[in-house]
Amino acid sequence: MGTDRRPRIRWVAAAAMALGLFATACGSETPAPAGATTASPSTTTTTRPTTTPTTTPTTTVPPTTTSVRPTTTSPRPTTSTPAPTTATPSPTGTTPRPPTCAIPTRLLGRDLTTVPTDREVVALTFDAGASNDGVAPILATLSAKGVPATFFLTGDFVDDFPSSARAMARYPVGNHTYNHPDLTTVSDSRIRTEINSAESRIKAVTGQDPRPYFRFPFGAVDAHTISVVNSECYVPFRWTVDTLGWKGTSEGQSVTTVVSRVLAAAVPGEIVLMHVGAHPKDGSTLDADALPRVIDELRERGYGFVSLEAVLGSAP
Repeated sequence: MGTDRRPRIRWVAAAAMALGLFATACGSETPAPAGATTASPSTTTTTRPTTTPTTTPTTTVPPTTTSVRPTTTSPRPTTSTPAPTTATPSPTGTTPRPPTCAIPTRLLGRDLTTVPTDREVVALTFDAGASNDGVAPILATLSAKGVPATFFLTGDFVDDFPSSARAMARYPVGNHTYNHPDLTTVSDSRIRTEINSAESRIKAVTGQDPRPYFRFPFGAVDAHTISVVNSECYVPFRWTVDTLGWKGTSEGQSVTTVVSRVLAAAVPGEIVLMHVGAHPKDGSTLDADALPRVIDELRERGYGFVSLEAVLGSAP
């Protein structure tokens, strides 16, 4: 009865501790239940990055589409490059012509009012700038009477009446500018453009070079404009008398007044200014109508006829 129980208690406690340690050790190595997996969380997380990159290239497509636009607009500068090429004729017209012509020194700086001669000769000249109504009868009279003449054409006239311009080119033709402006009121560049443009049209249509014959529109002239005209290889020809036939019957003129003015101004080397057009209001062609009498009555006074070529010594 007096037996000591402490050894048994120690044994039981030790056994119980041993069983607990065994159970703990076995539980840590216990396999996962069927159907359970620890990879499922990691699998879920790895699929998300996979979907994210696939959407990223989709969002980069718009820049690829917009990058085409600069390519489409790039030709525009190319199409604008011809502009300077088209504009290059302007400066050319403003540059004095190279000295390829020979104007006698005695004619430089002059706007001639007579043919420099002591002989009793007359130079008939006709300006062509408005209409061509008098061209046919004038040419018929000159041809029938065997009389030379000189015609001063504007570029506008050549454009409007090319067949008349070609018909007049059987005689010497001169330059009367393109648009018939007052050259004393415009720049040197404009003067050269007017001269060169008219020259080009006259050459193209008639086959004749109008140099060196030039006439100032309205007779408006000064020393500077003469020098510019000379630099373009032209000699300006004015007139001794203007018949005023261009004023027409509505302004008090007639065939008789035309003839009287020419005869009253008759001197050796007289330059007569007439026109090939009709009066814009009354339709009269007084210079064409008066021409036969002008020729006949001058001949009765002992006068012959020359073209302006006589001034240059290249014709009688």
